[in-house]
Amino acid sequence: MLAVAGPLPQRDEGWAYEFKWDGVRAIVSVVEGRVRALSRNDKDLTVAFPELQALGDRLGSTAAILDGELVSLVDGVPSFGRLQQRLHVEDPAAARRRAREAPAAYLVFDLLSYDGQSLLGRTYDERRALLERLELAGNGYATPPVAREARGADVLAIARERGLEGIVAKRRDSRYVPGQRSGDWVKVKNFRTQEVVIGGWTSGRGARTGDLGALLVGLPTVGGLAYAGKVGTGFSAAARSELLEALAPLAVERSPFVGRLATAEAALAHFVRPELVGEVRYGEWTSDGRLRHPTWRGLRLDKEAGEVLREP
Repeated sequence: MLAVAGPLPQRDEGWAYEFKWDGVRAIVSVVEGRVRALSRNDKDLTVAFPELQALGDRLGSTAAILDGELVSLVDGVPSFGRLQQRLHVEDPAAARRRAREAPAAYLVFDLLSYDGQSLLGRTYDERRALLERLELAGNGYATPPVAREARGADVLAIARERGLEGIVAKRRDSRYVPGQRSGDWVKVKNFRTQEVVIGGWTSGRGARTGDLGALLVGLPTVGGLAYAGKVGTGFSAAARSELLEALAPLAVERSPFVGRLATAEAALAHFVRPELVGEVRYGEWTSDGRLRHPTWRGLRLDKEAGEVLREP
């Protein structure tokens, strides 16, 4: 079940509020102590996050399907950049090494099945009560608190003070609808982020000659990929190298964007099939549909290009 972006509910009655965690959504199933984790687009994350086995050890013979967010915390605040180090690992030994260098935690916020019984038709309050009875709190996993009798504005202010991305408002009587975006869950952000589709990149200049200069990004529309601007900041040297490696197999001759790029951008452009999704932080949208002051946050390998929507 997916949230829509929007403002706080006009009335707090009937809503619960949770912090919005800046990580990667994962559905984790536990059967006889064995753990399997899948991203939203069914990418298997089990090997990449060996910490999750602690959750299997905790539940033991109890079968459960959990919904939550994988995060990497730095001083108590999720670091999406550090989490990026964990997402591409497929070798178990390398994953264990990365887990020591950049540990992650699974923050559980919903319970979808318990002991073989589906809970999808239960209300949010009912599912949450059952989840809390499991007392999932250990090394590498936790159940974050929820505010049921509070003002959304107060919870949002606390999130802002703690440097968190925002909050998610959830209707307390809502059922869980897998894979669907519902107004029963509303994400309210403290700062603006936008998922984008990479359609190309430009060569660097000066000290970055031969390296990635900026990404050319867009949003899917009925007519094709609408150009949303270029992103040239927020990359570490390692991120630039990883992006070039990921983009190389997607190279194409023709631009995937609807309409023409500016001459200066087109002259340095290398185009790719619009398959990879990333996330940027930005100031605002311009009147001609460009992102103002976008900063790269990282790839979203848990998202498909067709899922990307413009955030309000």
